[in-house]
This record gives sequence, structure tokens and C-alpha cells, in this order.
Amino acid sequence: MRRNVGIGAVKKQHTARAKLTQKGNEIAELQLQQVSEQMEVFKKSLEEFAMKYKSEIKKNSKFRSHFQVMCSKIGVDPLASSKGFWAQLLGVGDFYYELGVQIVEVCMATRPINGGLITVKELCSQLGKSSGKTRKDIEVDDIARAIAKLSVLGDGFKILKASKQYLVQSVPGELSMDHTTAIDEASKQGGQLTAGELEAKGWPDLRIRSALDALMDQSMVWIDEVDSRYWVPAFFNS
Repeated sequence: MRRNVGIGAVKKQHTARAKLTQKGNEIAELQLQQVSEQMEVFKKSLEEFAMKYKSEIKKNSKFRSHFQVMCSKIGVDPLASSKGFWAQLLGVGDFYYELGVQIVEVCMATRPINGGLITVKELCSQLGKSSGKTRKDIEVDDIARAIAKLSVLGDGFKILKASKQYLVQSVPGELSMDHTTAIDEASKQGGQLTAGELEAKGWPDLRIRSALDALMDQSMVWIDEVDSRYWVPAFFNS
């Protein structure tokens, strides 16, 4: 008799677990349905918002950035492609791809001067030369997104930050911490620095020479042999 009672108890436990599992699945399905419905409502609202502020999205960089954040919450990238509903609605076409091509053109044209290192401010100025004014309709976020689209070209394009300025590196290769520290130091002093200023940071002579020589090899840094002062041409017009 005890064996039968034991088997009965086990069966009851299995039945109870099956019911709990079924109930859990029902709750999960209901929650998923509710989330899907909420996302559809949000997407609809986003579409109405885009239609209402279409012009502002296209011409105002900060407004466009906030709109991009809202879209990312539902997995939409409205400015990345010329195909589909969002591109037709906004009329922006391959916004970032086109901007990426313009960035490549400017970086290639200025590379003999700056060694493949240009401030975003100067980049925007160069981008606007065709229209006769600085491109105020784009900002760092737009430049970063456009450069991300250039990843198919390899690792030659990336965004760097030196002090309070952003720069675009358009040559392959990683800059070490020493390289970026030297560039950062120059950015604080109008694009110039001396070996003595790095020595004051506690750097030994070999470390200083190694960092600066590597940057000079890339033409990212020039040296004035008269006073042994180093210059970063990327900051000349900043």
C-alpha cells in the first residue's frame, strides 16, 4: 500500500509541475503579446512623429541624434539605407553612406598634410567647402555613424578624442596610449609640444623618442628642428 501511495504522490507532483509549466507559458505568451502591442503603438507614434518633424530631422543634427536614439529602442535604423518605409518617409536616402564617401574624399585629400589625422571641426569645414559654409548640419555622432559604415574598408577609419576635441584617424594601425597622450598634450597647447613636456610627466628619453618618432613616421607630427618643437598639423586650423 505504501508503494501505491508513493506512486500516487509522484504522479500528483508531475501533474502539478505540468500545470505550473503550462501556466508559465501562458503568462509568457501574454506578456510577449502585450510587449508586441506596445512596440507597435510606439512604432506608430514614431512614424507620426517622423512625418511631423521630417524637415527638422534632416537639417538639425541634434534633433536627428535624439530621433536616432528613439528609433534604436525598437531596432529601427531609419537613416542607414535608401530602401524601405523609413527612407521613403524621411527622404534622406543613404545619408550616412553618402556622408562616409565625403569623409573619405576629404581624408584622402588632406592626408599628405596631416598624416591621416584631422579634427572633426576641420573635417566639417572641408565638407562644407563645396557649399561655401561649414557643415553645421552634422556633428560628432553623425561622423561616428558614417565612419562605422566604412568598416567594410577595413580598420583605417576611427574616431579619437584628444582633450576636448574629436579627431578622425584615416590610416590603418592602432595608436598606443603614449601616442594619444602626446597628441592630447599638443591639443592643449595649440597643436605643439616639446620633449621636455613629456619628460615632466616622468617619461624616460627612450619612451619619448619612441612615441614621437612613430608619430613622425606617419606624418602625424612634424618637428621644427630650429627649436626642437613638435607640431601636430591636425590642430593647425582648430
